[in-house]
Amino acid sequence: MIEVAGVAAVAGARGSRPLAIAIGNFDGVHLGHQALLREVSARAHAHGAIPAVLTFTPHPARLFAPDRAPPLIMSLARRLNLCAEAGIELAVVEPFTRAFAAIEADDFVRDVLARDLGARDLVVGYDFSFGRGRTGDAKRLGELGEALGIGVAVIPPVAIDGRTCSSTAIRALVCEGRTAEASALLGRPFEIEGRVARGAARGRTLGFPTANVLPEGELLPKLGIYAARAIVLDGPLAGTTRPAALSVGKNTTFTDANAVSVEAYLLDFDGDLYESRLRLQLGQRLRDEQKFASIDALVTQIAADVDRVRDLWS
Repeated sequence: MIEVAGVAAVAGARGSRPLAIAIGNFDGVHLGHQALLREVSARAHAHGAIPAVLTFTPHPARLFAPDRAPPLIMSLARRLNLCAEAGIELAVVEPFTRAFAAIEADDFVRDVLARDLGARDLVVGYDFSFGRGRTGDAKRLGELGEALGIGVAVIPPVAIDGRTCSSTAIRALVCEGRTAEASALLGRPFEIEGRVARGAARGRTLGFPTANVLPEGELLPKLGIYAARAIVLDGPLAGTTRPAALSVGKNTTFTDANAVSVEAYLLDFDGDLYESRLRLQLGQRLRDEQKFASIDALVTQIAADVDRVRDLWS
């Protein structure tokens, strides 16, 4: 299980083992991030250090340009869970405040990374920047690391089919409904996680009862119908996995409201999921959301969607 602490707590409780630290926001923990985590784990093993990540909350853009801040691909808890699965033992989660952002680049390395955290090795991406005004870069980090006796590894871009793996690229693909391409950059299916809440119960009256999921992440795909796999994460049915027909939309046949809902119909399933958490792994986008002229037309289309999901996951 991963340990989570801030810089001050780690500085006050640090033992004799040094840290090997990968630094970044790790939103999505995509294939590029995974390359950092593999490298930091290898260096920790080689040097008897603790494999760690240093990350920040909120995203720096929330502080300086909140109107332009990107929607996060996943919650902080999910990011840390994936880091733990990659072998990380300690997550240093530092509040990103104006005071922290004002630390000069050289001081950040000397005071935070070397003195407070006792870094033995540092692993960053090729586009890493740090310090006040983002004046520090990977080259400067290498120079400071050499002077302080800290090993520095800079991981080059990771590309899939000519596209660089980045959180920005993944967000753009998801927003276009190109979830299969986003999944290729993530190294796993794009997912929506959240707790099942009571909804309008329209699906049950139509013969297709759906789980109304309250997303924990901020990024939702382009509105439409998707093939998905649903995994129950907790509660009495934890571990249950089913193919699902997933609607991300505004229920335009029934309402003119602008609120977006996430509703999953689990195939061949009969059970109570209220208050359980679901992970929805998105596959192919099937179609746009539509407004139907009649309930019968809607039911016919849902049945066709379910048949396509069954074929895709069979």
